[in-house]
Amino acid sequence: MEKRLGVCNLCEAICGLELTIEDNQVTGVRGNPTDPLSRGHICPKGTAIGDIYADPDRLKHPVMRVGEGAEAEWKEISWEAAFELTANRLAEVINEHGDDALAIYLGNPNVHALGALTHGVTMANSFRTRNKFSATSVDQLPHQLMSWLLYGHQLLLPIPDLDRTDYILMFGANPMVSNGSLMTAPDFPNRIRALKARGGSMVVVDPRRTETAKVSTEHVFVRPGTDAWVLLALLNTVLASGNATPPAYVDNLDAVRYAVAAFTAEHAEAMSGVSAATIGRLAEEFMAAPSAVAYGRMGVSTQEFGTVCQWAIQMLNLVTGNLDRVGGAMLTNPAINVVDMGLLGPGHLGRRSSRVRGLKEFGGELPVSVLCEEIETPGVGQIRALITSAGNPVLSTPNGAALDRALPGLDFMVAIDFYINETTRHASVILPPASALERDHYDLVFHQLAVRNTARFTPAIFTIGRDQRQDWEIYKAIALRTQSRLARKAPLRRSLELRARLQFSPTFLIANLLRLGRSGVTMSKLRAHPEGVDLGPLRAGQFPQRLRTKNKRVDAAPALVFDDLDRLQRQQPPAAGELLLIGRRGKQDNNSWGHNLHRLTKGRERHQLFVNPGDLASRGLSDGAVVTVTSRVGSVQVEALATDDIMPGVVSLPHGYGHGRAGTQMANASQVRGVSINDLTDPERLDVSGNAAFSGVPVTVS
Repeated sequence: MEKRLGVCNLCEAICGLELTIEDNQVTGVRGNPTDPLSRGHICPKGTAIGDIYADPDRLKHPVMRVGEGAEAEWKEISWEAAFELTANRLAEVINEHGDDALAIYLGNPNVHALGALTHGVTMANSFRTRNKFSATSVDQLPHQLMSWLLYGHQLLLPIPDLDRTDYILMFGANPMVSNGSLMTAPDFPNRIRALKARGGSMVVVDPRRTETAKVSTEHVFVRPGTDAWVLLALLNTVLASGNATPPAYVDNLDAVRYAVAAFTAEHAEAMSGVSAATIGRLAEEFMAAPSAVAYGRMGVSTQEFGTVCQWAIQMLNLVTGNLDRVGGAMLTNPAINVVDMGLLGPGHLGRRSSRVRGLKEFGGELPVSVLCEEIETPGVGQIRALITSAGNPVLSTPNGAALDRALPGLDFMVAIDFYINETTRHASVILPPASALERDHYDLVFHQLAVRNTARFTPAIFTIGRDQRQDWEIYKAIALRTQSRLARKAPLRRSLELRARLQFSPTFLIANLLRLGRSGVTMSKLRAHPEGVDLGPLRAGQFPQRLRTKNKRVDAAPALVFDDLDRLQRQQPPAAGELLLIGRRGKQDNNSWGHNLHRLTKGRERHQLFVNPGDLASRGLSDGAVVTVTSRVGSVQVEALATDDIMPGVVSLPHGYGHGRAGTQMANASQVRGVSINDLTDPERLDVSGNAAFSGVPVTVS
């Protein structure tokens, strides 16, 4: 029996683990109390990390699909044959139909894997297609767009100083389940206990009484998709009070004051259901608190006015003097700062547009809501080949049922994944990378978003077999082999740069990046302290020096936002009797995967449609009845569960369900009941950023 320190990188919390290893298997998992960030915290997903390693459903060798439809079978092939097949077929499609005939989709786990960040992004950028997509546009695009507009870089995201704030005003976020999102905050329960112990408050505004709302000091129901009205009314109240204390490096606040004057608390009450008195009181409390921070996540990002919401949140922190101050919204100082070191581009908007609908790209990616139409619509630039990496867009993108029908029409599809799931079952070939416990890990992104500055390097727990490959080796092979077969060669300098970027292992690259940083942290130090190194709390006083705008100032009045305020004012309240659909997640759920692991799926079922008892009664329906939920794009059947935790006029389905489709090969997943919420979400409902609007989808229940 051996004890090893590991890391759970299944979600943003990157919790440190203590693993018990026996006979090359994980027999015990507990949180590592010496980890300076997670402090011994662990959630159900972390306890299952060994189950993923031992999962008999997990692919370890490449497989090729033989046959079509229900008769298709999977044949194991060698890595050499798989790489040759992939490179030849991708090159054939590009050579015959042009660069844009290829599409690339990067799923959420790419941000959690070191090799995907060091080599996967380089692989994607080696192709000249406009059709690049990722989970960003179903998750967080308004955050990144707003950071680019205000601060000059898409990942210059101010993080709530959770451990020292006196007042947190939270919209559409559930960190009791997520452990923080774009706010890496493991051990959130104890952090909130500490907030209350020092006399602080946490107010949660959400259409559902979430796990986080239940431990808050106050929960306020809000009608889905109307958070912008409440946020703008709060901002209006603060600016009208004469007590605003913005920093000197902010321009155009008079324009902001004029633009939000029409968004009164009374108008917000009519649209959102939040009383004008409550809005006024929350504004007063926010201004009066010794320190305060506004924070909004999935519920406000994934709606039709997500960018306006994120702008208003930044403005609330800014005009009350709570940006870049202790207890407010602050910048991190990670050992490897991907912003300051120029490892990630600052962002850009509208350099290219989608072929069918003309939607703008951001940071080189198009909104994933257009993926299906770009596959199905004939013409020059039609998508004919697809690379997916650690993504399951059939379950996680709008109108996934339509995408499910479109994928078989591709000429070729390759999936970099170790499961045959709802999406990868359509691939011509699947290339499975090593699992999390079989690869070295350093977190390039979530140290950048954490509530405390730390650094940690975790060597692989297990050695991969001779016939397995690391993810970075797969990306390298696809990029270099395909480029060598393209009729239109890249310039020599670009080819040499590509080869150089892919040549070295992720661990080698991390060691060199640490050496270039200014933190004093080295790879030797991290290897000597596998529990992690504490670099201290977030530090105030970093603006305006770290601004990436050309003039080192913040323009508080971006035209993109102001134009969208006109659209917001035309928004109509829901029709009488109309229901609005929202999503939800559970502690055991990890987006669309993990449902084949017994440890995460045992216990009470979690698939039901949450409905307020009054809404069930008014439709003559009963608790537990099988109901039909219908939107503009689809219809599903699911059991209803009556609960006062959901606001009247709102219904909720869990995200990531909908397993058991023909062709998937995950034994337990087919037994997990539930339907995909994204068989109901609408690809035509978008935020101005291009982010999918999942929250507030009009539905009927019968």
